Amino acid sequence: MNIPQDLLYTKTHEWVKVEENKVKIGITDFAQHEITDVVHVELPEVGRGIKKEQPAAVVESVKSAFDIYAPVSGKIVEVNDKVLGSPELVNSSPYENGYLFVIEVSDEKELNDLLKADDYKNLI
Repeated sequence: MNIPQDLLYTKTHEWVKVEENKVKIGITDFAQHEITDVVHVELPEVGRGIKKEQPAAVVESVKSAFDIYAPVSGKIVEVNDKVLGSPELVNSSPYENGYLFVIEVSDEKELNDLLKADDYKNLI
């Protein structure tokens, strides 16, 4: 299982890549294995304000649909349109091409609540 050391994680299996005052978000390798083949993705609207732990996107697999939660509060500034046409990217490239959206962080202190790679590994 791939758990990159340079990312942060949530207990609900989202990964977070911090890039200055923005964070890129997707689901972890563990999560994509658990939900199996992703067949559809619903992404948030760019410009939308979002609060920490609020549902932001939906990933639908052959098993079920799963809410993807915002790991921090802020504003949606980018979505990954590639996964709309090719949702299987979430499975094949969860940390690169299969990311879901980017949030401009409004309270950087919320990043302190996220898990480091070793803590996430212990969780799963």
